[in-house]
Amino acid sequence: MKTLNIGILAHVDAGKTSLTERLLFEAGAIDHLGSVDGGDTQTDSLELERRRGITIRSAVVSFLAGDTRITLIDTPGHSDFIAEVERALRVLDGAVLVVSAVEGVQVQTRVLMRTLRRLGIPTLVFVNKVDRMGARDQLPDIRAKLAPRAVAGPDATSPEFLADGDDDFLQSYVDGRVDEAACRAELARQVARGLAHPVLTGSAITGAGVADLVTAMTELLPSTERTGTGRLAATVFKIDRGRAGEKIAYARLHSGSLAPRQRIPVYRGETELTGRVSAVEVAGGGAALAGDVARVRGLREVRIGDRLGSPGTARDGVFAPPSLETVVRPVRPEQAAALFTALTRLSEEDPLIDVRRRGHDVSVRLYGEVQKEVLRSMLAEGAGIDVTFEETRTLYVEKPIGTGEAVQGLDPAQRLYFFATVGLRVEPGPGVSFGLSVELGSLPPAFHKAIEETVHSTLEQGLYGWEVLDVAVTLTHTAFFSPLSAAGDFRKMTPLVLMAALQEAGTRVHEPVHRFELEIPANAVSAVLLKLWQLRAVPGEPAVGPSSCTLHGTIPAEHVHAFEQALPALSQGEGVFLSEFADYRPYPGPPPTRPRTGESPLDRKEYLARVARR
Repeated sequence: MKTLNIGILAHVDAGKTSLTERLLFEAGAIDHLGSVDGGDTQTDSLELERRRGITIRSAVVSFLAGDTRITLIDTPGHSDFIAEVERALRVLDGAVLVVSAVEGVQVQTRVLMRTLRRLGIPTLVFVNKVDRMGARDQLPDIRAKLAPRAVAGPDATSPEFLADGDDDFLQSYVDGRVDEAACRAELARQVARGLAHPVLTGSAITGAGVADLVTAMTELLPSTERTGTGRLAATVFKIDRGRAGEKIAYARLHSGSLAPRQRIPVYRGETELTGRVSAVEVAGGGAALAGDVARVRGLREVRIGDRLGSPGTARDGVFAPPSLETVVRPVRPEQAAALFTALTRLSEEDPLIDVRRRGHDVSVRLYGEVQKEVLRSMLAEGAGIDVTFEETRTLYVEKPIGTGEAVQGLDPAQRLYFFATVGLRVEPGPGVSFGLSVELGSLPPAFHKAIEETVHSTLEQGLYGWEVLDVAVTLTHTAFFSPLSAAGDFRKMTPLVLMAALQEAGTRVHEPVHRFELEIPANAVSAVLLKLWQLRAVPGEPAVGPSSCTLHGTIPAEHVHAFEQALPALSQGEGVFLSEFADYRPYPGPPPTRPRTGESPLDRKEYLARVARR
């Protein structure tokens, strides 16, 4: 048997969840056709998904089509949940991009298609809702905005179209060595290479065109033969919870096999863990083999992105990390500890929630405001915790300007009774690194670990309260006082020394910046350029066509939403704006600050007093 793992992707409301439901129904996998409006679809399992009629978490379902088991991954369409889409892309054999025949190609559709093409994921396009009033031919727009070599399904096997995409096939065509079977095989090759994108039409509601879509999936998208040969290699892309709260990991097997009671290595970056599998579930039963998507139980420490069996490099993240932050507080203060526990548990299912405890505050990172509502509902329904959110703010970062050094040891004259000596140097460097210029044996290993861990936690709040990036920290001096010294002395001393070194080096606040692509009517250029200037964007030279203009440039992340809101009025509703995270750039003007939480090592007297009281 062959397997085929397909992602269903689309802009919100294009009908991808309804399409998934129809595929399952037509294949006989379900005997009742649910609806998004009715809240009884197979893939929208969260109460909030049923209530709002949107997909928040990726869902995994399977059905048989001939000798191929197709596993569908129904992904969210709302941009606030783009992280879910990213995780699905890591395990796909192919994709179906759904476009509404009424609303047409949307901005998010273009973002998704651009990503699919960049990753080389074979993609079919399904134009849905052809039965609706206002439906129109979308092929010209699909060719202009999504894929130049998009082709209507019936025309996909024409020798002229295929010859245009491959010189060898062109020669075979000229020599008269082409038949229908050769055309189908060549089309499959071009689809697999991302050179052709067949466009099918139909309706998820009525079922029209769905059978043709299934045929195209099995014949044109590259499938995998189920085999248990080779070393186990699998990628975890989704985490669920069982009724007892146990973790259920969804893993795509690239090679080898996975069975119950098997002890396996789990790789997270350079870290190797071990776990014992208690149960494995795959569609059709039996052991999980290469090509399968398996539900794996028993791996208590597993996280999304982990590799099972053997190390490897899963596809890098293709979407930017969230650039917004909000503080979450329980309505009932006595639930503060329970709130942190619940958010930590949610972050295991969605690592990009990125929960952080800053003093008494708990913050989470977000893509947009809709995520606030989702978190509020999940916490209320799943943990019985009602919460409030502070106003969402942009996440800035700090970077060191120069080099700074500081050394501090036991000093009773200054009421500093930490039995430790620590010296640190900070300087600009890629990423965040910690190195040694002292002998590793000069301190017990526990003391070295205490210093390194405290360096990383202290860098979460720089001179202006923002996380410090692109910094190299070097341990230059150490000493301890046996038998009085403990790891806690080094944890208390390190923030004082690090912040003193950082003050000497100086930092500058940087803001997240997005690169953008903008298409507008030619008569809207002046108004749009003025708005971009007001929002501190840096546009490039306009590329002016007969009736439209294309602009590329950069814009501060904090102003992206404001520009998106203003664009329809500026462009008579015809503007298309695409943006993605590009980099950080120095913030112009007075640096924005973030209130510090916990003991501040910048205020030496207050820090020592508070640490002593603690």
